[in-house]
Amino acid sequence: MSEHQQFLAEREQIDLLIGKGYQIHSVKEHLNGATVEFVNGEGKQKETLLIGNANARKYFSSLIVKQSHLSP
Repeated sequence: MSEHQQFLAEREQIDLLIGKGYQIHSVKEHLNGATVEFVNGEGKQKETLLIGNANARKYFSSLIVKQSHLSP
């Protein structure tokens, strides 16, 4: 898979969870990329994604900034 295709696939996974009402709860960086934990609005359901593409990591970082500006 090309780097761009990997980015598109990982961005789609992130957008799918955000579209379902999940928010980024935590990020753990490691040698393989980053493990991003999402929780739904009530915090009862969790989903975890492994994000390996550098552009996808930049993408979820921008979502974290946007999310922090929207939170009270």
